[in-house]
Amino acid sequence: MALIVAGLSHHTAPIEVRERVTVEPPEVPRVLADLAAETEAREVALLSTCNRTEVYRGEGARGAVPCVWSHLGSRLGSDIAGYGYVRRDREAVEHLYRVASGLDSMILGEAQIHGQVRDAWETSRATSHAVLNRLFQSSLDVASRVRTSTSVSRGAASVSSAAVQLSKKIFGSLKGRRAMVLGAGDMAELALQCLMSEGVRTALVANRTYERAVTLAQRHGAVALHYDVFWEHLSDVDLLLCSTTAPHVVVEREHVKQAMQARGDRPFCILDIALPRDVAPDVGTLPNVFLYDLDDLQSVVEANLERRKQELPSAEKLIAGEVEIFWTWVAGLAAVPVLRTFRSQMDRVREDERARALRKLSHLTPEDRTAVEHFSRALMNKFLHEPSVRLRAASANGHGLAIVDALRYLFALEPADGGSPENASPEDTPEAR
Repeated sequence: MALIVAGLSHHTAPIEVRERVTVEPPEVPRVLADLAAETEAREVALLSTCNRTEVYRGEGARGAVPCVWSHLGSRLGSDIAGYGYVRRDREAVEHLYRVASGLDSMILGEAQIHGQVRDAWETSRATSHAVLNRLFQSSLDVASRVRTSTSVSRGAASVSSAAVQLSKKIFGSLKGRRAMVLGAGDMAELALQCLMSEGVRTALVANRTYERAVTLAQRHGAVALHYDVFWEHLSDVDLLLCSTTAPHVVVEREHVKQAMQARGDRPFCILDIALPRDVAPDVGTLPNVFLYDLDDLQSVVEANLERRKQELPSAEKLIAGEVEIFWTWVAGLAAVPVLRTFRSQMDRVREDERARALRKLSHLTPEDRTAVEHFSRALMNKFLHEPSVRLRAASANGHGLAIVDALRYLFALEPADGGSPENASPEDTPEAR
């Protein structure tokens, strides 16, 4: 049995690629069902956020990685393997543990990913069973331990707060400024909190569901707007932060152009932290308009990460220990049925040979026949004792899966699943770029 994760992230793909392959929550069940059917997978899960789209596959799939590239490539409209990476077995476990702990995030230690991993697990329950359920549950436990036992997340910036800090490059200080937030989700609320803490004088909140905008605005002393008229107020604000879940652009160039004509030479900062992006890219070509998206945040946060980076060795040591614990469990899970099959197959061979021998020894007394039966069983048990003991020991020390695969191959016990090394082709494993 093999465990595989295949996908892309902000490390390997620009925002214009990520936004086209992201899978929105309502789509997840259908995409999971398609992936499970196409690969004959017994276990598959999907994690799709603003910075990554990854497919996790447990046992029982064939051609899983090409299938992932094909599915994501169809969303992109071109080959996607060049943007992708594949992690197998222990590396796949380590990868999810790092992701859930915020160690693989654009902003080191950010907390939102923990909830996103939890939500991904919940929405994948129909196609995630013993191995993936334990993998995702343990990743959340490990992430909690990383946050509580290290300082890697202490004082960590979120995407929202980093975006607000980016706006200060334009205005210096936000005190007395006017801002508008599009959206009313968690990221939008974090952004609104950051804006208010920076001294923004007036904040407007617009959301497609007006009641949610009202609730968010009241909670933070802002003013709610109806979504269909937000663009009429663009000329009144200095900063626009966009964080909706719309699948298409909601802020067009013409909207901003009209606002800028009313603003004169005053600069206008737009922070687009949505994926897919809320703001048309050509908006940034307008005079005195400063448009930033998710990929622009990386340079902002780099300078503030040194202290948290010092905590990485402690966090990674913790994760390495937990990876071994998980993999030992997986190895034990795989070893038990294979060992049972091995002994059963060897017993059938013993029985066939005993019966063949006794047909040629018809003169034997019942007592002699019983002695032959005991001899054949004792001999088989002697032969199988040491391999059985060593297989169990290998499971306990983390080498069980390699021994299990060797046992399957040498004794033709059963076909190895699609994720086993002998079934992996070179094109399955692009290196992360």
